[in-house]
Amino acid sequence: MKIYTKTGDKGQTSLIGGRVDKDSLRVEAYGTMDELNSFIGKAMTELAGEKFADLLADLEAIQNELFDGGGDLANVMKERHYKLSDEPIEVLEQRIDALMEEAPPLEKFILPGGSPAAATLHIARTVTRRAERLTVTLMKAEEEVPATVQRYLNRLSDYLFVAARIVNARLGVPDNEYVRSAKVFRTGKKDKKKDKKKED
Repeated sequence: MKIYTKTGDKGQTSLIGGRVDKDSLRVEAYGTMDELNSFIGKAMTELAGEKFADLLADLEAIQNELFDGGGDLANVMKERHYKLSDEPIEVLEQRIDALMEEAPPLEKFILPGGSPAAATLHIARTVTRRAERLTVTLMKAEEEVPATVQRYLNRLSDYLFVAARIVNARLGVPDNEYVRSAKVFRTGKKDKKKDKKKED
C-alpha cells in the first residue's frame, strides 16, 4: 500500500461527501484540530507514572473525541450523521470540577510553563482556542457545522488549563504568575467562606 495518492497535487483534498481547496476554511478548522491532537499526543509522552494515570486516560479519550469532531467538520454529505455528542462535554465538566478540587488556590493570571508536560498542555490549550475560533467563523459562513464541536472545544480549553496546573502541582512545580496581575480569581477557602456568608 502506498501512502501517497497524488490526488491532492492540484491543491484540493477530499471531504466526506465532496472535494474542496486545501486552503478552505473547513479544512483549516479540522486541520487545526489535527494539530491540537498532535500536541496532546506529545503531552502524553511527557506524562509518566501512576500519578498521571487519570490524566492519561482523559487525554486518550480526548484524542478520539477530537478525531470524531474533525470528521464531523469534514462531513459535507446531504444526510449527515455526526459522531461527537454532548456526552464528552459533560464528562469534561465533571473532570474539570474534580481537578479543581485538587488544584492549588488561584488568584492571579499565570503564564504558560512550569514542567515540560504542563507547557505542552498550555500549547494545546491555545491551539484549542484557535480551532474554536475557526469553527465559529465556519459557522458564520453559513456552512452547516455541528454546534457540538464548538461547545466541546470551548470546554476542552478549560480542561487543558486545569490539567496543566494539576501536572505542575503533582510534580511540585509552582505556577508562574504574571507579575503585573491583580488578584482576579477567587478560589481560596477564605473567599468561599465569604461567599457562603453572603448567601446566608
